[in-house]
Amino acid sequence: MTLFRLPQRLVRAGTLLGALALAVTAGVSPAAATSAQDAYRYWGYYQLTEDEWAFAQTGPDGTTPADGAVEGWRFAVAGPSDVRTPRALPAFEEVCGAEEAAAGEKRVAVVIDYGREADAPDGAQPPEPRADCAVVDEAASGADVLATVAETRVEDGLVCGLDGYPATGCGDPVPEVSPEAAAADEPVELTGLVGQTPTDDATESQASDDDAAAAADDDAAAAEDDEGPGAGLWLGIAAAAAVVALAVAASRRRRDLADG
Repeated sequence: MTLFRLPQRLVRAGTLLGALALAVTAGVSPAAATSAQDAYRYWGYYQLTEDEWAFAQTGPDGTTPADGAVEGWRFAVAGPSDVRTPRALPAFEEVCGAEEAAAGEKRVAVVIDYGREADAPDGAQPPEPRADCAVVDEAASGADVLATVAETRVEDGLVCGLDGYPATGCGDPVPEVSPEAAAADEPVELTGLVGQTPTDDATESQASDDDAAAAADDDAAAAEDDEGPGAGLWLGIAAAAAVVALAVAASRRRRDLADG
């Protein structure tokens, strides 16, 4: 039997899905291409074209996005027939509208979708999906763009983690996909968009913090009341008592002189 060998430029391209796609194109069964594994947990690399995410045909090192491009990264559990794209479709201006590029530079919008809890390894909590604008040199590759907006963990040419997520692992096989991981994606809202106002959750959190601070002040005031008169009050009472004592002594002295 002739074994199909995947080109290293795609195996090391930053996404395992490229290898799967190439295997299908070459007429090799996905099951053989994935060593009979059902799925993998990995970061996928995409480009937004005509309001649709398209799987990147080359890895970030071999891609040179143009000014005005929108790049996407998505962490997910997926197999040969289950492509998991970023769950938001922002326009370029929504991400980079507030940025300017100097001569010799370009702007590239980047969407980073850390996936669902069902995609997370070992119960890890994925960060909120976000968008960012990379202002880079005109010749910058997709890898350069990504490194501008995120902390990357790369192993053997494969993008394994973004912003510390996940902390370990790299394209790990998932022999059995859970029903939650197999469920359809739901659209999400991104943080980092131009003109974005604080979310209701953020507003409620700030209000809660303000209420807590006010309650702490009230408790401190109540504690002072419970402790009784302060030192200043006792000093005032002592001073008044001293004045009264002096007045009484002077009155007695005058009375004694009068009697003598």
